[in-house]
Amino acid sequence: MYHGDRVGATSPLSQIRQIDYTVIYARDLPAMRHFYETVMEFPLSRVLSERWIEYRVGATTLALTVHGPRFGGAPPTAGDLSLQLAFRVAPSDVARCAAALGAKGVTLIEPPTDHAFGHRTVFFRDPDGNVLEIYAEL
Repeated sequence: MYHGDRVGATSPLSQIRQIDYTVIYARDLPAMRHFYETVMEFPLSRVLSERWIEYRVGATTLALTVHGPRFGGAPPTAGDLSLQLAFRVAPSDVARCAAALGAKGVTLIEPPTDHAFGHRTVFFRDPDGNVLEIYAEL
């Protein structure tokens, strides 16, 4: 557990430069798989088992799995927010992505919006209730 110790720039941890993969522990794996393959149109990278599915999103792997004994812990209660993922696109594509999501029956939390901090965003949820964002830097 991290306790706030200061680590100098020579630490191997200071060399981390990107997130290689993200794992979502799904409450409803079949619904999540359908959403990420059909709605988000992420290319399926590999299926290691009926409990582990991977997609390629740019240089990152997005994996779906189920809660299980490996790390313990119960799934969050349905409707509880677990995470937010942000996917970057070109500014002109934010509205186009919002329209494509709407055409697939996805309800937007917030329509395409330009913010003073320099982002154009659209927010929506996946079947487990996680918040997803498609954004562009303006």
